[in-house]
Amino acid sequence: MEKTKLIATISAGENEERQIEEFIKNGIDVIRLNQSYTTHDDCVRLLKIIDKVNEKFDTHVATMFDLEGPCIRTGLFSGGKARFNTGDKIRIYMEKTVGDMTGFSVNYPELIDDLKYKTIIKLSKGNVILEVVEKGMDYALCNVLKGGFVTSYSKMYLPEIKINKKFLSQKDYDDILFAHENDIDYITASAISSSEDVLDINDILIELKDEHMSLIAKIENKRAYEDLDNIINASDGIILDRGDIGIELPVEMIPNIQNKVIRKCYESGKLCIITAEFGSYMKRKMVPNRAEVSDLSTLVSAAVDGILLTSETTIGMHPIETVKTVQTIVKASEDNIDYNYFFRKSLSNEKQNITATISSSVVLGANELDCKAILVATNMGNTARRISRLKPPCPIIAAAEGDKAVKSLQLYFGVLPIIATGKNIAEVTDKAKEKLKDVLHLKTGDRIIVTGGYPFKKVNYTNFMEIIEI
Repeated sequence: MEKTKLIATISAGENEERQIEEFIKNGIDVIRLNQSYTTHDDCVRLLKIIDKVNEKFDTHVATMFDLEGPCIRTGLFSGGKARFNTGDKIRIYMEKTVGDMTGFSVNYPELIDDLKYKTIIKLSKGNVILEVVEKGMDYALCNVLKGGFVTSYSKMYLPEIKINKKFLSQKDYDDILFAHENDIDYITASAISSSEDVLDINDILIELKDEHMSLIAKIENKRAYEDLDNIINASDGIILDRGDIGIELPVEMIPNIQNKVIRKCYESGKLCIITAEFGSYMKRKMVPNRAEVSDLSTLVSAAVDGILLTSETTIGMHPIETVKTVQTIVKASEDNIDYNYFFRKSLSNEKQNITATISSSVVLGANELDCKAILVATNMGNTARRISRLKPPCPIIAAAEGDKAVKSLQLYFGVLPIIATGKNIAEVTDKAKEKLKDVLHLKTGDRIIVTGGYPFKKVNYTNFMEIIEI
């Protein structure tokens, strides 16, 4: 099994079931549904397919909802797209209208109040750049600084100004409620500008008494990056969207931003997920270039928790081949992880208590005795998460009783969550070993470390470890 987790975005369309089945067969751990493009009816259908395929393969692939957030988008273009030529002047209308080469509308009529003279607007992932040269009552006149094609409902980037649009719309609230009612495992806060935005979502989850769904914040603009520490503290993890933040900030800053996000997440024990950059798979030729392979390998070597595939598996031309290729690169690159380095570094950040001491002792023992696995008998998954932070070289088998607990651990580095029930640790261990015989290839003389709380199910912390020889 690979320790670095993979997230694939799925969209409604043809061959949904085959695509989901191929994703899960080829190592996808979490399937993401982007609420900017997916209706609730689509989600109901896709969730049923995911459940069906999980049952077929006896897997527990988790689900993620990506909220739209206060995203500003263009309206519909005649024919689906329009070309803006460098040097031309176009209008941005606040009233809904069908766009063409002379102008387009937006989904946020109050944008006219936020725009200023010489405000820079970026479209088409930064490939088209406009500058505001005049404002009317219900339109803005822009000069096209850099021309190109713009498609319907394109995301607008305004790196120089703060938009006064309310963070959570009624649609976002309805999406959160839908996610709660359908037992979604992870929810992603998009287009945030501060930790206050994350806390707004967290307040709703508290009102719903939802203790299952993990809240992950996306860092995709300058304002969110400037409040990184507080956002990490307010969330269960971070997704760094390198594509979007690279549009708002100079491209030469992205490697340092990436390193800082990885380091901060690691020090705080929060999930760290980075978006993939596999542009080659958006085109007909399905061979990654050396830079893409090297970039992905570097992320894996940094022991990030997960890699997120977005457009590569939705509008890309080769979604299944992309997943297979990424999985191959991840598998090869995990040999380069310096597990001892991460173990030593994590010890300096650990708060000392019984669970922390046992967890570090478990990983130290696994390293010194060349154990084939660490088996964690868990109720809520807290010990498995803590051991994941220590980055052991062997897999962490998290044996839990319920599907929800298992899915909540799918994004954690090195954790293979399974359902294994029992009245005591011995029963859970025996069932887990039987289930994992083919996965771990255990043979006579191999060692595994078992850890958990004793008496089983009666304590909420980890207080013992046992070394078992097969």
